[in-house]
Amino acid sequence: MCPLNEPVLNVLIDELIAKSPQHSAQSPARLHSWRPQTHAELLQLSKTLQDTSMAEISSIKAALLAVVVGVYLIPSPIDPEPYIFEGPPPALEGPLAVNTRLQRGRQLFSDQLKGPESFTADQNGNIYTGTIDGKLWRINKESLTFITQMGQNIPECGTSMDYEPVCGRPHGLRLDHDGQIIVADSYLGLFKVDPWTGEKTLLHSSKEGADGIPFGFLNGLEISKNGTVLFTDSSSKWGRRHVRYEVLETNHLGRLLSYDPETGRVHTLLDSLYMPNGIAFSPDEDFLLLAETSIGRIIRFWLKGPKAGTKEIVLSNMIGYPDNIRVSDRGTFLVGITTVRFRGRLFPPFLDLIGPYPALKRFIVKLIPLSWYSVLLPKYGLILELGPNGEVIDSLHDPSGSLTWANSDVFQQGEHYYLGSTDLPFLPVLEEWSGGPREV
Repeated sequence: MCPLNEPVLNVLIDELIAKSPQHSAQSPARLHSWRPQTHAELLQLSKTLQDTSMAEISSIKAALLAVVVGVYLIPSPIDPEPYIFEGPPPALEGPLAVNTRLQRGRQLFSDQLKGPESFTADQNGNIYTGTIDGKLWRINKESLTFITQMGQNIPECGTSMDYEPVCGRPHGLRLDHDGQIIVADSYLGLFKVDPWTGEKTLLHSSKEGADGIPFGFLNGLEISKNGTVLFTDSSSKWGRRHVRYEVLETNHLGRLLSYDPETGRVHTLLDSLYMPNGIAFSPDEDFLLLAETSIGRIIRFWLKGPKAGTKEIVLSNMIGYPDNIRVSDRGTFLVGITTVRFRGRLFPPFLDLIGPYPALKRFIVKLIPLSWYSVLLPKYGLILELGPNGEVIDSLHDPSGSLTWANSDVFQQGEHYYLGSTDLPFLPVLEEWSGGPREV
């Protein structure tokens, strides 16, 4: 061993002394004058510092462990079930090949319409939509007219999802045979609204629900040729403002229901559905397609024929999470994709990754506020065109989100396509279905 008066060793000793808790309270002069004179003293000083460092590390570990245990013991707001997708998302090839065709449009009513989620139109070309602040609007070319407020019209409407149960949130809407707007308000229930006077009539409240179960999250809506209203309740547990919980929980508490305008009765047609969302009748109304958003799936529910009353899967393991489904003038089905499900460079899609692990889901929602999830979503616009049997025949992409992303609806009106969203502050309009549909 080197002599204790070796310069290099003296420097090391100075550092050890400076860090030593035994001498930290001494005056600088006295601290400088004290030095270990033997190997034993030097070894003792080194051991003391090592013990002190280990104690500090142990304290930090104990504190971190206490935090983790504390978070773990906090009750989780969700009670998820494991869900495993059939496989990785389909490859971006063939009819799913990446393109920029969805960028060929424009944005209307910036900062005037926030979250125009779904659309309908009358014979004169007036288009109707509802927004995140609970309001219904009429669009005529590039003019915008307020119709009515679904709930209470207070200044806070539209500023936070927490006010939606008070202000209302219109989702699915269609015109009935009398030219009245039938609206599925996510919180309040089914309404009939006069599009010119704004007078609204509650047809069936969410509190009343069906079969003893209140509606939790009314969403998609269609009206059959005989006037029957079909609609979806996405969840009997979570309302729209907690839609992230609904998706992460991946429960099957949704229903497809019907409302008879003659009797006012509501019947359950299907239950145990995974976040049922948009619905669309086939041109002959012998079946309808229904999107199960949280698991990226579309099912067919037969209304007529030998299979009437039964369902079957027509498209699963989708490239993204489907929202509304609409019939085009070509007789095909147009599907808005609210969030894409692409594989990242290093990891599988987020929901694919955590789907099999309920405990991990419960832990995550305790750490990440609901408002943060939107930041994590990619700004990628995507809409699909499906054939009569649910097969993908075409897709329009906006990879950079320059026109739109998080598409909830694709509503054709003549040569234009109005693209819905749940909370974007504008109305994207596609000028044409550029490139044309693929052969059906």
